[in-house]
Amino acid sequence: MQLLATLLIPFLGTTLGSSMVFLMKNKINMKTEKILLGFASGVMIAASVWSLIIPAINMAEEQGKIAWIPAAIGFLLGIVFLLVLDSVVPHLHLKTDKPEGIKSKFKKTTMMLFAVTLHNIPEGMAVGVTLAGALMENTGITLTGTIALACGIAIQNFPEGAIVSMPLKGEGVSRPRAFLYGTLSGVVEPIAAIITMLLANAIIPVLPYLLAFAAGAMIYVVVEELIPESQAGEHSNIGTIGVAIGFVIMMILDVALG
Repeated sequence: MQLLATLLIPFLGTTLGSSMVFLMKNKINMKTEKILLGFASGVMIAASVWSLIIPAINMAEEQGKIAWIPAAIGFLLGIVFLLVLDSVVPHLHLKTDKPEGIKSKFKKTTMMLFAVTLHNIPEGMAVGVTLAGALMENTGITLTGTIALACGIAIQNFPEGAIVSMPLKGEGVSRPRAFLYGTLSGVVEPIAAIITMLLANAIIPVLPYLLAFAAGAMIYVVVEELIPESQAGEHSNIGTIGVAIGFVIMMILDVALG
């Protein structure tokens, strides 16, 4: 039961965030959106370092490997993985009318949903691989630390869910459908978590690589989308403050509970 609850914590954050479409009348204030995007970036950066890369290095060392090799290879593969997905899957980012990926005839709202779904994959992978590590012996990863990571991602997913559902409503989508689309964008997280868990359990020696892989994928999202969006236009300093707050909160969660 605790295993299932941990897997669903990030999804709950997305669902609650998407529900803001029923409570907020207008679109999100630009300053608020920037600090939320920055906050999400800070959480993901801290989670990548403390919950994924450092454990990957420590685990590789305990396995008798050169400590930095799995972390470096896994991280770069995670970047490449998201880069390929970003280049292939047809999607449309918020505040732009130029689709990315392979040309398609999908509706604008569908491609906007794909864009957010793509970026939720690394978060699900991160929870899945750390949960797999917590269930194994002598990995240095604790269940409490995994729950802390899941909670940190859920906190980050709350504003992300609102940032998805509110613009969709602005595009003419009804509130219930905007909420549904926002919620569906988070469904991929528990699915990605379960797949990653199965892979990690099947081949224990690759666990350090998978940890770093999830970190690379998360950092790709931060650098490619979240930070540029939080720094675009005026009031970029607000986005920077959001990064600092998110980073510190996630760091505290991981160190205090891990």
